[in-house]
Amino acid sequence: MAVVWNGHLVLGLVLGYCLVHSLGELERFVESPKGDGSLVFLVVGDWGRRGNYNQTEVAHQMGIIGEKLDIDFVVSTGDNFYEDGLTGVDDPAFQESFVNIYTHPGLQKQWYSVLGNHDYRGNVEAQLNPILRKMDSRWLCLRSFVVNAEIVELFFVDTTPFVDKYFTEGDVYDWSGVLPRKRYLSNLLKDVDLALKESRAKWKIVIGHHTIKSAGEHGNTAELVAQLLPIMQANNVDLYINGHDHCLQRISTSASPIQFLTSGGGSKAWRGYVSWPNPEELKFYYDGQGFMTVQVTKAQIDIVFYDIEGQVRHHWSV
Repeated sequence: MAVVWNGHLVLGLVLGYCLVHSLGELERFVESPKGDGSLVFLVVGDWGRRGNYNQTEVAHQMGIIGEKLDIDFVVSTGDNFYEDGLTGVDDPAFQESFVNIYTHPGLQKQWYSVLGNHDYRGNVEAQLNPILRKMDSRWLCLRSFVVNAEIVELFFVDTTPFVDKYFTEGDVYDWSGVLPRKRYLSNLLKDVDLALKESRAKWKIVIGHHTIKSAGEHGNTAELVAQLLPIMQANNVDLYINGHDHCLQRISTSASPIQFLTSGGGSKAWRGYVSWPNPEELKFYYDGQGFMTVQVTKAQIDIVFYDIEGQVRHHWSV
């Protein structure tokens, strides 16, 4: 089915979302809010471990909450398949870590996923390949893209290529489609800046795998602080949501109105590590497994963090 939306050709209409593509811009997908104008989605990160490290238990609670809230879709903040991504489209990890784990009726919605650094250690193109969507129609993973849901727009950014150490350390990464790196990052930053500038949504949310501000083991990502954060601040972004640190957290600083949220507790968590210079800025930190929900209306956003037992650990509204 092809229709025209905002002057662009809509290439497909599947599972309630439609893909809008225009050359030289980020690919765009459209989600329709509920009848009352609201939108609800789950966020989980750092999960793909074949059900181990309590991944199955987290998935079960996600399903319960997802069904209760009648979520519209699920966001993955990356590190979708450990330890080294997928080897190809026929890698059994896709079934063992995704299809066979997130089986609850409450999770049978569209998944929008970005790549994490562990995903880049495998065959990146496998996760991006439409063949996976034929295996499980919920799956959608791209490097960078936009989801437009009228009252809110979500801007998914491929953060791994920003990090200098991945180009010098011993691990092998799949940089096909990224090199030459300087040009890739320059074009990506321009595309993100343009998409944010053109947005007419009430709320703007940027999603990436890597932290910008974090009290967890990885800490702040200097490259994103230097290159992506100024663009976000200049374009009045409301939330930055990431994974990478295997915890749940919210940081709010006086230097920026942006809320920095981490949802990286989809499976293996890192107990006991927390470090932030200003305790007043660290509004919430939980070094265990879990996920978060985002409920959006024109009037406000509600953020709730849940643990592995489905208990609310933190609630915040703006």
